Amino acid sequence: MPYSFTIKKLTKADVALMGPMLDMFGEAFDEKETYGNARPQKAYLERLLAGESFIALVALAEGKVAGGIAAYELHKFEQERSEIFIYDLAVAEEYRRQGIATALIEEIKQVAANRGAYLVVIAADAGDEPAIALYDKLGVREEVLHFDIAIGSGK
Repeated sequence: MPYSFTIKKLTKADVALMGPMLDMFGEAFDEKETYGNARPQKAYLERLLAGESFIALVALAEGKVAGGIAAYELHKFEQERSEIFIYDLAVAEEYRRQGIATALIEEIKQVAANRGAYLVVIAADAGDEPAIALYDKLGVREEVLHFDIAIGSGK
């Protein structure tokens, strides 16, 4: 069933939508503990949403968060420019295959253009074929290796 949806850029006044967005990410990525167990306090989320480096977009359908993007603007050092890094992008299962992810990416491109950024970057996990197919349609693929470096002792 096709749903009608709207895309909204979250501001400090929209902090109430962060909980449902975190719930949706936890469900979509099968990481409910990561997105739910140590949830930030309201004041932290308000500061995050009021800041200049964090960008949150939600797709709303039927009054629910159907999808979302969490992104960061990274100011570069080699030139006076920035790029937008999409850290998380997901669409709730019942709302998939309706253009929501594409609409979210198109909106973040507009946000990037408004900020004067020169590039939007997103990563996909190997084997996540739907995401890879979407990103191949929208951008140029670069093969890179990603390393998580632990803070503290050991790996």
